[in-house]
Amino acid sequence: MESALDLLRQLVSSPWVYLLLFGLTAVDAFFPAVPGETAVITAAVLATDGSPNLVAVIVAAAFGACVGDHISYAIGRGGGAHRLARFPEDSRRRAGSEWARQAVHRRGGLILTTARYIPGGRTAVTLTMGAVRYPLRSFLLFDSIAAVSWALYSALLGYFGGLAFERDPVRGILAAVGMSVAVTLVLESVRRLRHRAHRRTPH
Repeated sequence: MESALDLLRQLVSSPWVYLLLFGLTAVDAFFPAVPGETAVITAAVLATDGSPNLVAVIVAAAFGACVGDHISYAIGRGGGAHRLARFPEDSRRRAGSEWARQAVHRRGGLILTTARYIPGGRTAVTLTMGAVRYPLRSFLLFDSIAAVSWALYSALLGYFGGLAFERDPVRGILAAVGMSVAVTLVLESVRRLRHRAHRRTPH
């Protein structure tokens, strides 16, 4: 375990770690199986020793997340819009797409910001926003806010986890990742409860 930790420290002390974080968080935005958030948390835990630089970790993560979200948006805009247009006027899919379009245009900024904290949710939202032709300028504004807030949250969670378990970085990583998973589960539970309540409300 100690040798693996030393190897990890050597990796994160390299200037290439910021490019790696950028790549992982970018791909994670449209391919959620990539552990972008875990990589940011791990780098931030080890940043308690001064290397890597915590601010640089936040910048790389935020920039990567924002670029990845825009790739997802472009994918949705390129293919999704044409598929939505082909749905029959009276079909359930067409009705669903129209509802998504209205919801995104009414609360797009809030939806985009909160979805960033839900694995898979951010991908679905950015694809949908591209498919319904959400204005790119507004998408850039709200996505920048979402990406920066998420990068700060993930990095500070890891950093304070590292401070709490300064002599045992592995526990710091596990504790920070565990906290992140707990917050994600709470957010997803709240979202599902609100969705059920909305469906039960008579229209």
